[in-house]
Formats: sequence, C-alpha cells, structure tokens
Amino acid sequence: MSERMTRERVLEVCGELPATTDERPFGPETAVFKVVGKVFALWDLESDAEGVTLKAQPAYIDALVRDHPWITRGYHMNKRHWISVLFDERTDAALVEDLIVNSYDLVVAGLPRAKRP
Repeated sequence: MSERMTRERVLEVCGELPATTDERPFGPETAVFKVVGKVFALWDLESDAEGVTLKAQPAYIDALVRDHPWITRGYHMNKRHWISVLFDERTDAALVEDLIVNSYDLVVAGLPRAKRP
C-alpha cells in the first residue's frame, strides 16, 4: 500500500495537468478542476469526509466499486460516469493519482481536436 492520499496531493496532481484551472463556481468551499472548461474533478473542501469525485469509464466503474470499498458511485453526479473516492487508511494513493489522470484523459478525449491541450 502506498502513502496516504491527502487533499494537498490531490490539488497538486490536478493542478499539474496541462491547461487545468481550479474554479469555484459553487463558492469557495468546492474546488472544481476543469480542462478547457470541462470538469474532470470536484472536491468539497468543507466536508468532514475527505475525498474527490472523478470521471471514470463506465465499463470500469462496477469493478472499481466492487473491489475498493473506498470508491463509490459519484456523489451528486451521473452514477454511470462518475465515482467518488473517499480517503481513509485503506485508500491506495497511487491508484487515486491514476484515477485523477484517467479522469483528465477522458475529458480531453471528448474535446474537439483543435481544443485539446
């Protein structure tokens, strides 16, 4: 198991991805990471439960939820396309980083070719 995932590390990983912005359209308590105006990650900064909501390939969501008790279907999001990752002692930080990058890649793949970073 890798080191514990933290809010700071999520913000760092999201911020390092090309053409990414950290916006707060719902107020200062919710970080919304976008690439070319499209959301790929959300974080409720004031929630007692630490975690991030990410886009995921529908074909893998069932397996992720089944195999990792700290992953659930997306909170307040389309359950077919989004997952919520809660951070506790079981959370695999390396997997979370991969899921963040995969979420970003899914959104970029859906952008018109001319707008892709």
